[in-house]
Amino acid sequence: MSGKSNKLSPYLFTAPAVLIFAFVVLVPVLMTFVFSFYDWNGIGAMTFTGFDNYIRAFHDRIYISSYGHTLIYIVATVFVEVLVGLGLAGLITMGRKGSGLFRLAFFVPVMLPMIVISYLWKFVYNSDFGIVNMLLDTIGLESWTRVWLGNPDTALYAICIVSGWVYAGFYMTIFYSGIQRISKEVYESAYLDGAGERHIFFKIKIPMIRNLVETGILLCVLTGFQAFDLFYVMTNGGPYNSTEIVTTYLVKVVFTHMSIGYGSALAVIMTIVIAVIGLVTGKLTKKDSDALEY
Repeated sequence: MSGKSNKLSPYLFTAPAVLIFAFVVLVPVLMTFVFSFYDWNGIGAMTFTGFDNYIRAFHDRIYISSYGHTLIYIVATVFVEVLVGLGLAGLITMGRKGSGLFRLAFFVPVMLPMIVISYLWKFVYNSDFGIVNMLLDTIGLESWTRVWLGNPDTALYAICIVSGWVYAGFYMTIFYSGIQRISKEVYESAYLDGAGERHIFFKIKIPMIRNLVETGILLCVLTGFQAFDLFYVMTNGGPYNSTEIVTTYLVKVVFTHMSIGYGSALAVIMTIVIAVIGLVTGKLTKKDSDALEY
């Protein structure tokens, strides 16, 4: 009897976690997939429509363009978050005085709520009394002033800069931790060979934390599809849908237009896109690792 109870005990201990995971994740995912085949406003009767919602999605100009905006956002944030974070990590690992304060200053935005940051930067970009336009006026560049968040040509890039300001410190901390694990003997050998800080950064630090850099890029890509609060607060997809991304459009479809079925279909498509990107990136990363080992 005791032997049988010992065999069941692992399942009993894991059962609560499995049930919670099923209730919070698996059931909503399954129900979303089911709803995607219906026309339903969340209140009235459900009408089975088959693949009509999916066909409608591929003819939805705003939804298709939202992927383009998301792609631009991801590419921009790879530069202003990952690459800038990598550069900052290289600077603070040079051993100069004040690097601790420098590191803290760049990490502070990560700890602030995104809602607070969004409203803060809305004031910074304000066309009447914002810091950006005031600074341009002060240095004699009045012609460069813009309605930054109200101009379709600049709104998306303005948001990308805010995202970079927030998360560059996050990636800086990750890369800084990786660089700190490099043996000091490697640096000493490089110094003896006459290498400068620039050569050490590009020839030693970056190659030895390559896996972290690849992970950072993958994380930046996947989290780019999860962006919401920054776009929702700063522009809510405007002006003229120029900053509409997948998540903000999903919220409008479901909660504004009350189209649960169509919104579910959009969510399923987005999930498939993210899964494919993750699988492809994982395979490419694995091939690179195998090639290096070979």
